Amino acid sequence: MPYKVKDISLAPQGEKKIRWVQEHMPVLERIKKEFIEEKPFRGITVASCLHLEPKTINLGLTLMAGGAEVAMTGCNPLSTQDDATAAGAEMGLNMYGWRGENNEEYYENIHRVLDHEPDILIDDGADMIFLVHRERRELLENIRGACEETTTGIHRLKAMAADGALEFPVMAVNDAYTKYLFDNRYGTGQSTFDSIMGTTNMLIAGKTVVVCGYGWCGRGIAMRADGLGANVIVTEVDPIRALEARMDGFRVMKVSEAVKHADILITATGNTDVVAADEFREMKDGCIMANSGHFNVEINRQDLERLSKDVKKVKEDIEAFIMPDGRKIYLLAEGRLVNLASERGQGHPAEIMDMSFAMQALSARHLLEEKMDPGVYRAHDEIDMTVARMKLDAMGIEIDELTDKQIRYLENWEEGT
Repeated sequence: MPYKVKDISLAPQGEKKIRWVQEHMPVLERIKKEFIEEKPFRGITVASCLHLEPKTINLGLTLMAGGAEVAMTGCNPLSTQDDATAAGAEMGLNMYGWRGENNEEYYENIHRVLDHEPDILIDDGADMIFLVHRERRELLENIRGACEETTTGIHRLKAMAADGALEFPVMAVNDAYTKYLFDNRYGTGQSTFDSIMGTTNMLIAGKTVVVCGYGWCGRGIAMRADGLGANVIVTEVDPIRALEARMDGFRVMKVSEAVKHADILITATGNTDVVAADEFREMKDGCIMANSGHFNVEINRQDLERLSKDVKKVKEDIEAFIMPDGRKIYLLAEGRLVNLASERGQGHPAEIMDMSFAMQALSARHLLEEKMDPGVYRAHDEIDMTVARMKLDAMGIEIDELTDKQIRYLENWEEGT
């Protein structure tokens, strides 16, 4: 199989990691067994642009078990784990990517994946989908559809669809209940603090943690910060989410005020310039900043560099920006998504990604089974419920079912008390 990875000799180390996560992804393993028997992707090429780490490689292996030729590259220059990509290549996947790619290499690797002339795309952030529409339009005729993994990507794709620019159907896997209720909340919450604590080796208890954004990712981060003993402040632009944060027990204020209190600030909005020049001028000495959004645009690094008199790398994945008045502001993982871009970042737990990648695999199969017009489609409830039931079964949990009488009662509007 073609591949371009940093060091193929790392494959045995990466394979151990992949085998470990497979033991903790029972839903995906069950789907893999079904795919081996049914071969739904026979003759199909699947191209993915995802964070290249053991759990993602397991998704690739599941699709390959279903008969697909699979080509994979990374969706972030710092989130690739080189031992995992080496193992993926050795296990039969077409792997292109390594940790620390520059911008040119990043897009070259997406093009290498697209050179396999895919039928289905699986994306995280929509860079690959956007590149097909902008530079590789010769591939559009062959593409049956795509699956998108993350909130940021869905925002981009809905904007494309609104402009009439999206030319094939996209399954919004991010909008599935078994994705955002668990991956975005419990996955992001835990993995963000796993990475921050591993990178800084600092205590969270007693510190003031500012969480910018109270979507499902922000909710998870705030919840974990609270559980670790932090004083939590939430910033929001949505009045309903702001009310929810307050009634969840957190202080709510504008970013400009919150930064004055922040010991640790974490962005999770999917938007740009959440923290920029005005906020850096007000930020307290020693504040640690991290981003859990997909792209490195939420914390304006250019403003931070412009305002600083010096920048020093003080530790792996920690930069100190020294202000003219002597204040130090710390930035983790270059402002990229900290739970994967940091050396200590492992991404979401395997038990969480089990559901998300099960949704990806089944949604990709759905694209082959149903012809859809171009647009962004929420992942089907039937698939969502299937994944949830499979997860409960894997956990040994049984739940009740409605009786026929209960079903009739719910469906009959004339029935009262």
